[in-house]
Amino acid sequence: MQRIVIVYGLIAGFIASVLLSLWMYFFHQGIVNLDNGELVGYGSMIIALSMVFFGVRSYRDNQNGGVISFWKGVKVGLLISLIAAVVYAVGWEIYMLISPDTVNRFFDSYTEHALNKLREGGATPEEMERTIHEMAGFREMYKNPLIRLGMTMVEILPVGVVVTFVSAALLRKKEMLPSPERVTSG
Repeated sequence: MQRIVIVYGLIAGFIASVLLSLWMYFFHQGIVNLDNGELVGYGSMIIALSMVFFGVRSYRDNQNGGVISFWKGVKVGLLISLIAAVVYAVGWEIYMLISPDTVNRFFDSYTEHALNKLREGGATPEEMERTIHEMAGFREMYKNPLIRLGMTMVEILPVGVVVTFVSAALLRKKEMLPSPERVTSG
């Protein structure tokens, strides 16, 4: 089980990291915007975490004799998701080292987007000021690598949990008992 969990977790994390990097690139090219960004972001996580399904199936078929209980599938899937989340978070940290200005531009765009939504909704000047203050506090907090690492993992882990439960439910197979016709008496 350990090898399957590690291999599929690393693959899922790598795919998620690459898709995140592409998302950021497309965002700054104006192809993806903040209105459709969540759909694209979570869609890419689901694509990457499809490796949970394949990992659970591989474990069931190659190491467990074609049999797996729901809870064993959940265990395998959660371990794959956890490894994927760590790789995803480390990938984000690497991306930030390579392109730190991208994150600052994203925060600027996100703040502007939030303020525009508030304006459109008729927000008061006090609400606007409170949002500016909250965004500034969030940006400052995000500078702490441990907080950022945890926040990045929390982005993908809930998706991994959902994919895990769906995969475990779809892939569970009970051991087949021999039918009475096949049992011969001696």
